[in-house]
Amino acid sequence: MRRSFDLVVIGTGSAATTVAGLCREAGWSVAVVDSRPFGGTCVLRGCDPKKVLVGAADLLDWLRRMRGKGVVAPDARIDWTELMHFKREFTDPISKAREEWFASVGIAAFHGRARFTGANAVTLEGETLEGRHVVIAAGARPATLGIPGEELLTYSDAFLELDKLPRDILFVGGGYIAFEFAHLAARAGSQTRILHRGRRPLELFDQDLVDRLLDHTRSLGIGVELETPVEAIAAEEGRLVVRSGTRRFHAEMVVHAAGRVPDLDDLDLVRAGVERAQRGVKVNEYLQSVSNPAVYAAGDAAAGGGAPLTPVAGYHARIVAANLLNGNTRKPDYAGMASVVYAIPPLATVGLKEAEARQRGLRFDVHQGDSSRWYSSRRVNEACSGFKVLVEQGSGRVLGAHLLGEAAAEHINLFALAVRFAMPAADLKDTLFAYPTHASDTQYMVG
Repeated sequence: MRRSFDLVVIGTGSAATTVAGLCREAGWSVAVVDSRPFGGTCVLRGCDPKKVLVGAADLLDWLRRMRGKGVVAPDARIDWTELMHFKREFTDPISKAREEWFASVGIAAFHGRARFTGANAVTLEGETLEGRHVVIAAGARPATLGIPGEELLTYSDAFLELDKLPRDILFVGGGYIAFEFAHLAARAGSQTRILHRGRRPLELFDQDLVDRLLDHTRSLGIGVELETPVEAIAAEEGRLVVRSGTRRFHAEMVVHAAGRVPDLDDLDLVRAGVERAQRGVKVNEYLQSVSNPAVYAAGDAAAGGGAPLTPVAGYHARIVAANLLNGNTRKPDYAGMASVVYAIPPLATVGLKEAEARQRGLRFDVHQGDSSRWYSSRRVNEACSGFKVLVEQGSGRVLGAHLLGEAAAEHINLFALAVRFAMPAADLKDTLFAYPTHASDTQYMVG
């Protein structure tokens, strides 16, 4: 059976749903296709459920920091099963609600794995969907490691559905997932260890603050092994054994935290004449395929399209929808794109890192320091806290900001505004922020 639409969208995550909704609102006939439960990674098996779990761990950490400071909670602990039930209050209704929303606005929704059969047509389970345009917004999947025993790895989505937390867990990789889940699991009572193949973890973040977080992580009893590539995994007597050179590591569970790649491999892009790179579909400045003008890509599926973050996916969707509806006029601008690793405490970044600014030959002042003795940190007894802000000489504009501490995930958004709109640091310094707040610390961070 063949059905025709103005637009066929592959995926139902943030990017896919936004572009589908905007084009449907403009009167286009729209179809969406997804092989997994409707909703996408972020709301079902990524950012949102993770933040629910991390929130509980953060609360427990706060209680423990305040022991002897007027807070008495000797029996405070995480009940993992109850916490999972709470998390599912957020995730369980999403797929049904998303499907009902598609139906309510007149978007045709299909379950199944789409494969291209032509330049603007995909097939799934006996049906062919043909569109004047196709948007690929299929999200990402865990990277294939190509090691013996890889099938024994637990993926992040399965970790977020665990009814019982293993007593010891090993994380392969040193990025967002490894640090966020290791900090969470450690607060919940598991012994955790991170194995990272590189010389430094969290490469997208400022080196000095990463080192500070790394020291804090190890002080919590979380093992972090650097320059330790995982070469094989095996099951022995009910446990898993991870091999790296001559070293052996044992754990009840081994979690894949070694990065994600665009989920494109079985879409049969060649049949559509869609060129791809390692990091996604090759697109032009309008997020349109360089080889097939009927196809656009958004979110994780677009090569060179900014960091693989949920706000970027939604931003891509708005640009793609505008270009579909009005012709290619909008281009993405990634200035001021903030990112956070939700360790406890969180580490946040926006704009240029110090090394990047130097490579560009920019002249700037570096304002950095340990803020653990500042009032905002002392009042919650947070010893792991610091900052680095780059201010361009002459213009005074904020080039980049890097924060570590209790409210870094929220505070970084002030600096995101400053970076995106080339705001002079003097404007931040002169702003009358509410006091006492973390935002009111801004004036001391910019010189």
